[in-house]
Amino acid sequence: MNDKRKSGASVPKTTKSKYQPSANSSRMTYILGGLAILVVAALVIGGIFWSQRDKGSADDSALSANATMIAGPGTAPTIDLFEDPLCPICGQFEKQYGQQINAAITGNKIRVRFHTLDFLNQKSASGDYSVRAAGALTCVAAEGNTDVYLKFHSALFSNQPQEGGSSDLTNADLARIAGEQGASPATTKCIADGGKVGEAGDKATASFEELQKVLGDQAGTPTVLHNGEAVDISNTNWLNDIIGSDNA
Repeated sequence: MNDKRKSGASVPKTTKSKYQPSANSSRMTYILGGLAILVVAALVIGGIFWSQRDKGSADDSALSANATMIAGPGTAPTIDLFEDPLCPICGQFEKQYGQQINAAITGNKIRVRFHTLDFLNQKSASGDYSVRAAGALTCVAAEGNTDVYLKFHSALFSNQPQEGGSSDLTNADLARIAGEQGASPATTKCIADGGKVGEAGDKATASFEELQKVLGDQAGTPTVLHNGEAVDISNTNWLNDIIGSDNA
């Protein structure tokens, strides 16, 4: 899986990228000149396809249906936040903006649709950490307590395993962390049992498809959408700009 780096004004030089899923690796090896000509033609056609796809827009109803959690009042401006639990740039995003976003939610100034992606599964020691963490978030979201969800969301990134590391968090670990943030026994059991992992995986796939409609092959994490367009999160005032412009 390749990482494509993207500059950000307030993020250290070593952490400027968005993480992106790798392209399909099962590509033909072109040897004969005649085949090479066909490939060039296919690439031209494919380039037109992706160019047109970049100009698309996400389905708002699909974004709502496939969000891991929706937090904040429906009357507030809405953003869609796309993250992978293993993505280190997402961890830095949470460190930089998490408290500000949470305060805006609890202050009824913003509505956030959280989308938990799982394309970094294979970069985890267990091979499925991202989707299991997404399942844990889905269990907590089902409890319906916004405060507990926001605390658990922050705690996941505070306890984030290392991408490509030798270990990550088990379901029991995830359940324990959720309980420490105030999740109910029923919710911690849901996490320990992996009760929402399948649902979380389906939502991750559907959410990524919506993100691709907007960004095409540049889709990655972390990404914020507002009014169907990508937000420049290298601008450290991006959240205040959304809140201010939508309430002016």
